[in-house]
Amino acid sequence: MSVKSADLRANSVAAGRCVAEDTRAVVREFLTARIAGDTGRLVELFADEVDWLLAENPGVPWIRPRSTAAECAAQFTDLMRFTVPEEARASVHTFLVDGTDAVLMGHVAGTVRATGKRFEGPFALHLTVEGGRITRHHLYEDSRSIAEACAP
Repeated sequence: MSVKSADLRANSVAAGRCVAEDTRAVVREFLTARIAGDTGRLVELFADEVDWLLAENPGVPWIRPRSTAAECAAQFTDLMRFTVPEEARASVHTFLVDGTDAVLMGHVAGTVRATGKRFEGPFALHLTVEGGRITRHHLYEDSRSIAEACAP
């Protein structure tokens, strides 16, 4: 009985490792598509319905509720339209994966096109990958810095 129990645990650990590897691969594809501005690939990576969370910020034109793959992918296009792409900076210093969940932490900075003001601060992004597609996108960032940069 203990041999079967050990085999089951080993199989469970191996399956968990496989799920985590799949999650890591999809998140890497997401980051690559995001950096390249490949919205077509982003649409493919997002699930048809996404649990999207980004604190509403009425003064920031690219921050709004989203739920479909196309809406989520369009966030990149909106961000590039309202900020100066050449001055955008993002770095990831932590990339954690546990099964279907991934958490990225880092720093983001940019300049709002309309005001010329800069924003910057830390961020944390929680993604969930199921069936090879992103089903959860929860972004936590310094919304005050961004709102101040958008204010005239």
